[in-house]
Amino acid sequence: MAERRRGPALEKALLDAAWEELADHGYARFTMDAVVKRAGTSPPVLYRRWANREELVRAAVAHTLKVVPLLHADTGTLRGDVLALLRELNSPARVRLVTVMNLRLADFHRETGTNPADLRDPLVTGRAEALDELFARAAARGEVQPEHLTPRLKSLPFDLLRHDILTTYAPVPDEALEEIVDTVFLPLVLVR
Repeated sequence: MAERRRGPALEKALLDAAWEELADHGYARFTMDAVVKRAGTSPPVLYRRWANREELVRAAVAHTLKVVPLLHADTGTLRGDVLALLRELNSPARVRLVTVMNLRLADFHRETGTNPADLRDPLVTGRAEALDELFARAAARGEVQPEHLTPRLKSLPFDLLRHDILTTYAPVPDEALEEIVDTVFLPLVLVR
């Protein structure tokens, strides 16, 4: 007989099941019953925590983003740090995350009047912290002038990576990551 799950273990099982349902079937075919079945539990267990599928989707996305935290590589150069972060974001697990967030949740966004950025809470993802740390190190080394780093410039390499992922649904070749950094990004931000 299987051990009965409780507390955090049960919540993790429910949120993992919800995420897998979204990844496999998208929001249009996402049901509370399918999550219950996948998690091997009962409807009251699920409904005690989330009243409807919108709440459950938001919780599943937040949970999934927390499970895959960003590393804070310090390579000694802005180029190296940005490439390390791009390579981390380009992993198959992260590519799947980006694809699900942007494609499988289109019906969720249409129904709730939201967009993908509304679900990518920087406090949950650690993205804002990672970028702040990365650019603070570059400024301390004299590579960039912080007052010239707009939010759009800071996010540019990552926005280009996301674009490439969403046009192929696959990890981007390393040569393309280097081109994003060397040809597009660094000429805009390095101190001359």
